[in-house]
Amino acid sequence: MHGARGFARIGAAAMLAAVGGIPTAGVGQADDPVLHQVTYTVFSEKPTFAEIYYRDTDPQDFAQYSHDPYVFSPNVEAQVGPDNKWVLNVSLINPDQWAMVTASSGRSPNQPNFHCVLAVDGVVVDTGAGPKGALCSIRNW
Repeated sequence: MHGARGFARIGAAAMLAAVGGIPTAGVGQADDPVLHQVTYTVFSEKPTFAEIYYRDTDPQDFAQYSHDPYVFSPNVEAQVGPDNKWVLNVSLINPDQWAMVTASSGRSPNQPNFHCVLAVDGVVVDTGAGPKGALCSIRNW
């Protein structure tokens, strides 16, 4: 009988722990969000000066993003070419929603033939190309 009662106590303790009645290691702590490694790559077939916008921060929601998208989409100007790739690694919680890189030659009449590559956790998920600009994103903008 002592063994059955001990088993019942263990079962009751496990049930209480499951519903939060007994503190256990890790209970009550919020899980940290998983950060995904996002790699943006931009290059062109002809050497050129590129205006590059990219997403390096997850907004809380679309309303926050739409209020001021440039807060979440910094830009750089970089010299790129076939042997001169611009590469940036960032960490995002939700790359399906927010990962994005775009490059363009602006008002230049040149057509350098831009290419972009977007990889998440080492896997290429999108590529883009265009004569005066390119966009890589998982989400349709």
